[in-house]
Amino acid sequence: MKTLAKLPVTIVTGFLGSGKTTLLRHMLDNAQGRRIAVIVNEFGELGIDGEILKQCSIGCTEEEANGRVYELANGCLCCTVQEEFFPVMRELVARRGDLDHILIETSGLALPKPLVQAFQWPEIRSACTVDAVITVVDSPAVAAGTFAAFPDQVDAQRKLDPNLDHESPLHELFADQLASADLVILNKSDLISAEDLARVRLEVAEELPPAVKVIEASSGRVPLHVLIGLGAGSEEHIDARHSHHDHHHEGEDDHDHDAFDSISIDLPQADEALLLDALTQLVVQHGILRVKGFAAIPNKPMRLLIQGVGTRFDKHFDRAWGADEARITRLVLIGQELDAAGLEAQLRAALSV
Repeated sequence: MKTLAKLPVTIVTGFLGSGKTTLLRHMLDNAQGRRIAVIVNEFGELGIDGEILKQCSIGCTEEEANGRVYELANGCLCCTVQEEFFPVMRELVARRGDLDHILIETSGLALPKPLVQAFQWPEIRSACTVDAVITVVDSPAVAAGTFAAFPDQVDAQRKLDPNLDHESPLHELFADQLASADLVILNKSDLISAEDLARVRLEVAEELPPAVKVIEASSGRVPLHVLIGLGAGSEEHIDARHSHHDHHHEGEDDHDHDAFDSISIDLPQADEALLLDALTQLVVQHGILRVKGFAAIPNKPMRLLIQGVGTRFDKHFDRAWGADEARITRLVLIGQELDAAGLEAQLRAALSV
C-alpha cells in the first residue's frame, strides 16, 4: 500500500486589515491546478471571508468551492483547536489523497504559535506538516509606529489576555506574530517611501531569527512558488520560538473571549452612500472593530461586497445576484459589548427602512 506524503499546510497571520484575505485570494487565483483546501478562522457566524474566497477563479464549480472552504466561527484559533479545528483537520486528513495543500487564515485577533503547536498532535503530525507560517505586515502602519491601521481598535486585543497590560501591548502582539514566522511579507509597500520601507524592514528584522526571509509586496501579489513549498516543518521548532504569551498556554485557562461580540444584521436593499455613512457612524459611536458583509443596492444587478476596518471601508461588486437568491443586505459587526438590537435599529433609522 502506497504511503501518502505529509500534506503541507501554510498558516497566514497578521493584524486586522493587513491583507491576509487578499493574499489568500491571490494564492487561490494562481493555484495552477493545485488542489487546495482553505480554513478561514474569523469572527462572524456568516463567514464573510469564506464568501470572498469562494469567488476565486480556481477552476471548480461553486459546489466544489463550498466543499473546499472550511470556516471556523470562533475568532481565536488557539482556543478552538479542540472543538472545531481538530474535526476539520481530521476530515481533511481523511481526504489528503485528493489534496495538494491546505491554507489557514487566522483571525487578526489570534496568535499563531498555539495553532502551530496543534500540529504536534499525533493524529495530525502523522499526516500533515506546517510548510510555513507567513506573517503579513501592514507596512504603512508599522512606519507610523502604530503596527495596525487602526491601533485604537486593534489595541482591544489586550482583553484576550488579562496579563497584556504593558506599555506597548500592540508591539507585543506584533512581535508574537513575527516570532512564529517562517516568511514575512511587508504588504502595502507601494504606499510608503523607500526610506520608510527600509526602516520597517529593520524594525521587523529585530524580531526575527536570521534565517527568516522578509519580502515586499503590494496587495499581496507574491509569486506562488515563493509562498508555498518552503518545507519549514514549523511544528518541529515552534516550541523554541519565544513569545510574550508563552505562559498563557501552560495550564492557564483565563482567556477573556467574552470581551468580543460578533453580531449579524439582515436588512433590505439600501442606498450605497447612506449605508456606508451609517456604518461609519456606528463604528465611531460604538467602537466597532470590523464590518464585513454584502449589500443589495437598488437597481444594481450585482452584490456589493463590503469590508471595513475602523472607519476605512473597501467595497466592490463581486458577483451577480442569483435568479432565486433573496436580494438582502447581510452584515457582520465585530466589537465589544455590542447591543445587537440597538445597532440594527440605528441602521434601519439611518436607512429609513
